[in-house]
Amino acid sequence: ELFEKKNYELRIAGGAVRDLLSGVTPQDIDFATTATPAEMKEMFTAAGVRLINNKGEKHGTITARLHEQNFEITTLRIDVVTDGRHAEVEFTTDWHKDAERRDLTVNSMFLGLDGTLYDFFNGYEDLKNKKIRFVGKATERIQEDYLRILRYFRFYGRIAEKPGDHEPYTLQAIKENGKGLAGISGERIWVELKKILLGNHVNHLVQLMYELDIAQYIGLPLDGNLEEFARVTKTIQNLSPKPMTVLTSLFKGKDDVTNLDLRLKISKEEKNLGLFLVKHRQELTKAQGPEPLRPYQDFLMDSREAQTNSKIFELLKYQGEEELLKEMQEWTVPSFPVSGHDLRKMGVSSGKEIGTALQQLREEWKKSGYHMDKEELLSCLKKL
Repeated sequence: ELFEKKNYELRIAGGAVRDLLSGVTPQDIDFATTATPAEMKEMFTAAGVRLINNKGEKHGTITARLHEQNFEITTLRIDVVTDGRHAEVEFTTDWHKDAERRDLTVNSMFLGLDGTLYDFFNGYEDLKNKKIRFVGKATERIQEDYLRILRYFRFYGRIAEKPGDHEPYTLQAIKENGKGLAGISGERIWVELKKILLGNHVNHLVQLMYELDIAQYIGLPLDGNLEEFARVTKTIQNLSPKPMTVLTSLFKGKDDVTNLDLRLKISKEEKNLGLFLVKHRQELTKAQGPEPLRPYQDFLMDSREAQTNSKIFELLKYQGEEELLKEMQEWTVPSFPVSGHDLRKMGVSSGKEIGTALQQLREEWKKSGYHMDKEELLSCLKKL
């Protein structure tokens, strides 16, 4: 209403339009408008609408807070200069020009609040046919921001029906421009890569990154273990793994984790998970016989580190052990039933002896599969 009153046009833009047309509820709704940031600020302030101060203004974005929700409204713009990372923009009132500088056809549509779809590049057709294409010339779009190569892969994994359905010239453009990813910050790359790792066709897309020679520019090892990656991605899909769990299957050793961290600045938790999986994926495996979970339980009981149980869950996902994962998630860590106080009551007095006795009893308790209770353990102590 505010925009209408002032004769500014306002439409929903980009990802939210794509989601609505796919029957998905959008996470957040971004708007585009013919009003400039200064005009919006004046209009919102006069109407008593709260503005959230974020640094988007020089790119044309104003964030308004209404009904406990933030809405980003961006002035239509054209890129004047781009350096492959960021663009200098100037404002326009031409919707076609604004659509032209967006990355993929499925992300370049606008939706009027009366329900009219504005689609300059056949985005709706592509969405219905599950095709991912760049707006206009792939090479130009990529050179404006090299991160778009990874966005192409991400949306392919989200929308395309089957692996391998790419336009040859798109792949050619990616191959020729892949080196540009070397200049993109690790943090931006990691955000995209994590989404690719949790999407569909991940095995196909990562193999493609190696074929098109871009893996080396985004922190992946030159000689990634693609067979292991193919094996793990096949079994892990329905187990909701963490991105790092999927990625670790490419790695041959801990240096690969360290190099990834140097390039992408992953979190400490992600790095620790990668190192844990690389170290234990081969030898920490299920036991033969009636208690397959015992090795994992023993490892957890002996561990002094935080978050060991969530690391073990990820290891079980990595190993494709769906049943064991369920059991392990339902298992509660038992607490050791004997204390130093109990031993004092039995006449063990020196601290050193108490320590040794507790250690021995823990061993017995562990052997029993953590089933022995206090009485059994204390009578065991008498024998010891």
